[in-house]
Amino acid sequence: MSQLILGLVLFLGIHSVSIFAEGFRDRVAAKSEIGWKAIYGLISIVGLVLIIQGYAAARMEPLILYTPPVWLRHLAALLLLPVFILFFAPYLPGRIKTATKHPQLIAAKLWAVAHLLVNGTLGDVILFGSVLAWAVADRISLIRRTPRAIPAAPESAVNDAILVVAGLAAYAAFSFWLHAAWIGVAPFG
Repeated sequence: MSQLILGLVLFLGIHSVSIFAEGFRDRVAAKSEIGWKAIYGLISIVGLVLIIQGYAAARMEPLILYTPPVWLRHLAALLLLPVFILFFAPYLPGRIKTATKHPQLIAAKLWAVAHLLVNGTLGDVILFGSVLAWAVADRISLIRRTPRAIPAAPESAVNDAILVVAGLAAYAAFSFWLHAAWIGVAPFG
């Protein structure tokens, strides 16, 4: 469990620098944008690897906190439907991005809530609860700060169609094949 927690501290910690220390982030990036991105990327990757390994270890000896009813799987599947569309919306701007303002944060919240609905072990609550708390804190912090520009395709109505088709295809691939292959759990199996 300590590996999972360390991974979350590193991954969510580096993703929280703009929330809690925006001035520090801006000063470091002003000195060397490439240096900041290299540090940010390295810490993110190390954190992600630790999260994956720690979560896998926590699943081997689960401490069950609650047992969700089976019908919540259907609600979770429904909540996850827009996640891939929203996650990629900043890179293909159109009406979806404009309407949601911060689509990746909405995607993170939906992903976390859906998984909390159907997974009741301590490892699940720590992982998905931490991501949910971080996404809420990040969204609240955006009230007082200006979001940074993200490299993206030119804005177009066609981007929305691409997002919906690609997002639903990614959802289907992940739900019916990749989730079982990578995570070891078949959502619809």
